Amino acid sequence: MLEKGNRANTLHGILLIALFSFAAFYIAGFPLMKRLSLSPLIIGIVLGMLYANSLRNRLPETWVPGIRFCTKQVLRWGIILYGFRLTLAQVAAVGLPAVTVDLIVVVGTILGGVAVGRLLKIDRDTALMTSTGSAICGAAAVLGAEPVVRCEGYKTAIAVSTVVIFGTLSMFLYPVMYRTGVLDGMSATEVAVYTGSTLHEVAHVAGAGNAMDPTDGLGIAATATITKMIRVMMLAPVLVVMSLLLARRRRTESAVAGEKSRITIPWFAFGFLGVICLNSLLQYLLGVESVREIPLNGAVEYLDTFLLTMAMTALGTETSLDKFRQAGAKPFLLAGVLYVWLVVGGYFVTKGVVGLF
Repeated sequence: MLEKGNRANTLHGILLIALFSFAAFYIAGFPLMKRLSLSPLIIGIVLGMLYANSLRNRLPETWVPGIRFCTKQVLRWGIILYGFRLTLAQVAAVGLPAVTVDLIVVVGTILGGVAVGRLLKIDRDTALMTSTGSAICGAAAVLGAEPVVRCEGYKTAIAVSTVVIFGTLSMFLYPVMYRTGVLDGMSATEVAVYTGSTLHEVAHVAGAGNAMDPTDGLGIAATATITKMIRVMMLAPVLVVMSLLLARRRRTESAVAGEKSRITIPWFAFGFLGVICLNSLLQYLLGVESVREIPLNGAVEYLDTFLLTMAMTALGTETSLDKFRQAGAKPFLLAGVLYVWLVVGGYFVTKGVVGLF
């Protein structure tokens, strides 16, 4: 990728994506973007898609390796550094009920999504990517699954699009349900666990939690965010299991075709877990209450967000409107079915599980 003869052109591609990412950070600072909780990652993929459908054919093809470098290596480092946002103490803070609800939601969403995808005759990669994004942590989960699933860039962009649409809808819907009494049958803890275990993005959970409990006097905002972060921790084991299952499927397909198959081990997922353990150790040794109090944590989180924005932007540059038209409405229908499961099914799962403890 960065061979000596091609290094300059590759760096040109990386620099192009970095410039788009800086622009995404700038736009994300606009008041309207903050109110909508649109992160630089989402803005980055939109900018990438605008580029793909306008200037892509006018720039040198020799820059493409640099763009692909961002969708592979930069992406993996972004997922690894994402672990600095999490600690094992967060799991202990909310206890077994939140972990159990998260586990049921994650497993149910992925398995259900794959099954519904088959019924809708959606290709397996698109169904799996869409389900993973809805199940765990939105765009970050889709990015994490991309190196394991090894699908085309436009399928990743479609999965991210579904997360943005339905996650943003939830961010406004949940506070409305809370204020109008729809969630009156739940305690404050149940509302928090329900919010954290069913909304798509971390930003969506934070936005909805703060809207329902602005001063966090009931603990809804904090508990919802911690519940969400536990879901994020489940990304690593999900990727490992996914890798093993996909390897078995590829072995079968390769045997039929008379080819050799290669197992994809998501090493970056183990790096992600290792960073969480390191962060937990640092929190314990320094005696601080939150990850944000760990020295340099804020700088690492900013760097990580930038790396993930670069990866999202690069994926966007491989996504044209023609590919969206080819995919059709079925992926969004699948995401809609999963959304109903999260909102309705998540409510009853939360009530049933939390009520047992």
